[in-house]
Amino acid sequence: MPTALLIIDHGSKREAANKMLEDVAAILRRQRPDLIVNIAHMELAEPTIEQGFEACVKRGATEVIVHPYMLSPGRHAASDIPRMAGEAAARHPGIKWRCTEPLGLHDKLGEVILERAGLA
Repeated sequence: MPTALLIIDHGSKREAANKMLEDVAAILRRQRPDLIVNIAHMELAEPTIEQGFEACVKRGATEVIVHPYMLSPGRHAASDIPRMAGEAAARHPGIKWRCTEPLGLHDKLGEVILERAGLA
């Protein structure tokens, strides 16, 4: 059963911000070459969530795991992205999907902050 990981951020008018999500996807592809990894932006840029979900299905996914690439469980991560992903999934009957929690709290985030601050 081919699994896809669809990473979704808010989206930005700044191309550099949108490019960063592509770089995150590249890291994940290197770490898990067995996964189909695609990106999408909630708004302001393409690919949209619908386009990202469609790309996963076109690449053979039978399950799509949606990950809100956001730090906190605010409105976008808790309701907007799951709703929009559900609408995209409804166009693909038979494709299983689920939405994860956002990045949230994790010890590894503390490690990253300390490294960026030069305190690791």
